Amino acid sequence: MTDRQLTILAALNLMVAVGAGAFGAHGLKRMLTPELLSVWQTGVMYHLIHALGLFIIALLGARFGSPLLSAAGLVMFAGIVLFSGSLYLLSLTGTHWLGAVTPLGGAAFLAAWAMVALAAYRAQG
Repeated sequence: MTDRQLTILAALNLMVAVGAGAFGAHGLKRMLTPELLSVWQTGVMYHLIHALGLFIIALLGARFGSPLLSAAGLVMFAGIVLFSGSLYLLSLTGTHWLGAVTPLGGAAFLAAWAMVALAAYRAQG
């Protein structure tokens, strides 16, 4: 994935995360229990943070040119889908087995950040 593609992916994810936050604050507030609304908000928070992480990876990719950073971007996006996506679905459906998917997204986040650290460590200069 190129730096340009990562930037587009980051911007689109930030747009979706902001929309999800607004939807939770205004549309779901009366529909969900406080517990499920909190789950939704956790999904939004991690979505926002890691969408910004995609931007950081794109900027670092432009600086370091490491293929490892492209891979980190894809792994981070997978983390967003698995972590935040499972929390969004859990909140909307009340299907608690989706909570078993969430740690896979968390592991993807950890792996992506480790890949960023490794790419920076390996960089020349």
